[in-house]
Amino acid sequence: APRQFQQLSLSCSRQTHENPTPAVVTTLQPSFTEQLPDKQRSRFVSSYDDTVSEEGSDREFQPPSLPNASPIDNTDEWKRKFTMLLRDKSKQELVSREKKDRRDFDRIAVLASRMGLYSHMYAKVVVFSKVPLPNYRYDLDDRRPQREVSLSITMYTQVNVYFEEYLGQKSRMNKSFSDLSSARSSSNGSIGTDEGLFELPEPLASSNAYMEKILRQRSLQMRDQQQAWQESPEGRRMLEFRRSLPAYKKKEAILSVISRNQVVIISGETGCGKTTQIPQFILESEVESVCGAACNIICTQPRRISAMSVSERVASERGEKLGESVGYKVRLEGMKGRDTHLLFCTTGILLRRLLADRKLKGVTHVIVDEIHERGMNEDFLLIILKELLPHRPELKLILMSATLDAELFSSYFNGAPIMFIPGFTYPVRTHFLENILEMTGYRLTPYNQIDDYGQERMWKMNKHAPRKRKSQIASAVEDAIMAADFKDYSLQTQESLSCWNPDCIGFSLIEYILCNICENERPGAVLVFMTGWDDISSLKEKLLTHTVLGDANRVLLLTCHGSMASSEQRLIFEEPEDGVRKIVLTTNIAETSITINDVVFVLDCGKAKETSYDALNNTPCLLPTWISKVSAKQRRGRAGRVQPGECYHLYPRCVYDAFAEYQLPEILRTPLQSLCLQIKSLRLGSISEFLSRALQSPETLVVQNAIEYLKIIGALDEDENLTILGRCLTMLPMEPKLGKMLILGAIFNCLDPILTVVAGLSVRDPFLTPLDKRDGSK
Repeated sequence: APRQFQQLSLSCSRQTHENPTPAVVTTLQPSFTEQLPDKQRSRFVSSYDDTVSEEGSDREFQPPSLPNASPIDNTDEWKRKFTMLLRDKSKQELVSREKKDRRDFDRIAVLASRMGLYSHMYAKVVVFSKVPLPNYRYDLDDRRPQREVSLSITMYTQVNVYFEEYLGQKSRMNKSFSDLSSARSSSNGSIGTDEGLFELPEPLASSNAYMEKILRQRSLQMRDQQQAWQESPEGRRMLEFRRSLPAYKKKEAILSVISRNQVVIISGETGCGKTTQIPQFILESEVESVCGAACNIICTQPRRISAMSVSERVASERGEKLGESVGYKVRLEGMKGRDTHLLFCTTGILLRRLLADRKLKGVTHVIVDEIHERGMNEDFLLIILKELLPHRPELKLILMSATLDAELFSSYFNGAPIMFIPGFTYPVRTHFLENILEMTGYRLTPYNQIDDYGQERMWKMNKHAPRKRKSQIASAVEDAIMAADFKDYSLQTQESLSCWNPDCIGFSLIEYILCNICENERPGAVLVFMTGWDDISSLKEKLLTHTVLGDANRVLLLTCHGSMASSEQRLIFEEPEDGVRKIVLTTNIAETSITINDVVFVLDCGKAKETSYDALNNTPCLLPTWISKVSAKQRRGRAGRVQPGECYHLYPRCVYDAFAEYQLPEILRTPLQSLCLQIKSLRLGSISEFLSRALQSPETLVVQNAIEYLKIIGALDEDENLTILGRCLTMLPMEPKLGKMLILGAIFNCLDPILTVVAGLSVRDPFLTPLDKRDGSK
């Protein structure tokens, strides 16, 4: 027998004589295991080990797992290796990849520790060393990356210098990290808004010079690229087009005002080119001044489609692909790169960044376009920007709109200068309802004004229309209609106007006008402004059944709505084939900042859906309401952007004269409970004090009612601090009372039915189905 088996026999005999307890002794024949394949041999040995461990009564007796090794022999062998390692001063460690050494690692590690050595097992490797070992060894990792990066000595030297300077500032940074930890511990689950959460350490002195050198090189490169584009044939043609815009004639004056003032208000009429040109003026000026690499411009748009279409237009005017120096970012979608210096985004995107990075580090210019749309986000944004400006004196803020109340915004920003840019639009012929009826001979009756929503949606038509009293739509213009004088029109027109129903959109009249345009008018696309998706989809169904309007060889019928995918929204910009007229059914998202080049005709229903308060259900809801004169002017201007056009207002002139000049801000017409919760979750101070700094602050009583309501439902305590329930409600995108309803439903184990009820009470209708999927859903 081999020497190992002789030692095994002596060991077993010795333990048998010393220990009276019978032990299980198993003899293995070397010839048997040596004849097995490696995999079967290891499997056999493993099963053998398990059997002995479970059945053996003598724990000191551990039979070997292999016939040619034993624990005692393995330990003795490693004892000799350790002794030689300690004597050899040229060696630092011993490395083994043997399976038996990994199995006996604990036994060998004890021996190594007794002899003053360190040990560690890395995956399939055991290491014994004279010095302490790390938890990870790159050279012993079989899964390490195959490609290695070699750094030059110069780079190593620079890293060493930076590291030494970093250690010199370690105490200051430790203090900032402790502040950061305390801020995080007090977070309530919402987006962090503390300045410390997103502030980076101050750059080191030596790195400042290095970064300035890099930025200057990049700025020189940007200047050369810009000059090359401007000198190219395509660049010269594009520059000639831009020079024809009214905004370009004011370029030097605009740049001068921006350089001398922190806040500038620009009122530019429709078609002046302010949306596409002013951001370019700023970027081009910075690039020409060799400061392009440090320039970072954010331009907000009220809607997704505006941000995307304007960014594409600006990128093409600069001779670039979208995502290079010009990009966009909207919810769940964006295109921007490392070298993007002009970013178009929605107001909500900038608001979220402001709430996370209160100082907008790295941003040099903020442009808020279409500021006249006084939504909750816009007013919230203005409050935070106004507070930011004193802390960022180098930050420039530009407010733009075609129809803003310039004096109001100027006084809000302490007398900021105002610039007026004349617009350029082709002449647009305006037709009000009385002119349309007189010109076409169409007769209105109480029956042909009923809008056909189909049998499945008939309940929607009467959902918000009380039977015993007039609707809000009709009441708003009742006095104007009663005082109107139509004696200059024919008797038939007067009779039609007498039975005109302000609550109806007028599907039949729209169909008649569209058919008349397709058969008698010159080529050109038609833009039809509707109130919402129900009206758009129902009208589209009605038009598709028409012999002329439903003919795909003559009419291309498209829809545009905020809930549609971006790829579907972009279809409205594509020109149809020759002989095909494009008709776009849209909401007020097509009012501003977008140009559909082939639009010649506009149909305006005079209504739009706004968030208002439903006192009966005590919830906010989207209801149709009359638009303002400013919005009517914007809609009319869509017909004259690139060529002369015509606008058909589907309401009398007297109703237009009764419109408000500007839209009532959303903050003044909706409940403030959700906004109050958002203010507290973002730690913006007292609710009343914060809202008092708004451009048009809500009534004190309305704010106090909202605070009391939140206290009643348990979202705020008596000191107006968020409770645990309040923190949960801030993370639910719904009304506070509906959010509490969901939470209680989960607590009482009835979430499924409560979830259905909450969905029914929410603003969005959970039962709407896309047009192309309706047949499959029945």
